[in-house]
Amino acid sequence: MSPALLQKQPVDDRPPLRIHTPPAQQYAPFGNVEARNDLQARLEIPTMLLALGLPLGGRVLEVGCGRGVALPVLNAGLLPNSLIGLDIDPALIQEAERRIQAHGVHATLIEGDVRDIPLASSSVDLVVDFGTCYHVGGGVDGSRLALGEIARVLRTDGLFVHETPVAQHLAHPVRSFGRTLPWTSVPVLARDRSAVLWAVRRKRAWWVR
Repeated sequence: MSPALLQKQPVDDRPPLRIHTPPAQQYAPFGNVEARNDLQARLEIPTMLLALGLPLGGRVLEVGCGRGVALPVLNAGLLPNSLIGLDIDPALIQEAERRIQAHGVHATLIEGDVRDIPLASSSVDLVVDFGTCYHVGGGVDGSRLALGEIARVLRTDGLFVHETPVAQHLAHPVRSFGRTLPWTSVPVLARDRSAVLWAVRRKRAWWVR
C-alpha cells in the first residue's frame, strides 16, 4: 500500500493538552545530553523518516517521548493530523511541553505508562518508539505488556516504528546488553521492512496467517 497524504488540520495555536495518568512501576530515565538531542533531531530522525518511507498524515503517537526532542521533527516530517507524546515522567513531560511550544507545534502530551496506554483501541495510525520498549520496568514481562498495548491502540494496517537491537547496542552498549523484545507474544505485529537501525511492523488482522 503506497503512502497517502491525508488532509492536514489547520494550525492550532491552543496550548498543548496534558492528560495525567498515574504512572505504574517506573524505570530509570536516561540522562540528558544536549549534543545527543541535537544529533537525533538534525540527523537521526530525518534519516529514519527518509529510509523507511513512512506515510504522511494520520494520528501519530510517540511512546517514551521524554523531553520532546523528536516531536517537532515528526511533526515537520510526517505532517500528522494529530500528534501525541506519551511519557511516564512528569518532569520530562514539562520539558516536552516547553520544547513544542518553542517550536510552535501543537501536540497532546500524556503522562502515562506505555504498558497501559490511555488511548482507545484502534485509534492510532502510526506509533514511534526510540527504544522505550527495551527499557520499561518489569523486564521481559514489561516489554510484553508495552508491545501488547501498542498493538491494541494501532488500527489494523497501522505501523509501529522501533529501533532495532543494533541501534540499541550502539546507543546504550551497557544498558541494552541482553535486552530483546518478545515479538512472539504479539504475532499481530508483523514484520514489514527494516533499515538497519530502525524497523517497521504492520498490524495485521488476526485472521491473516
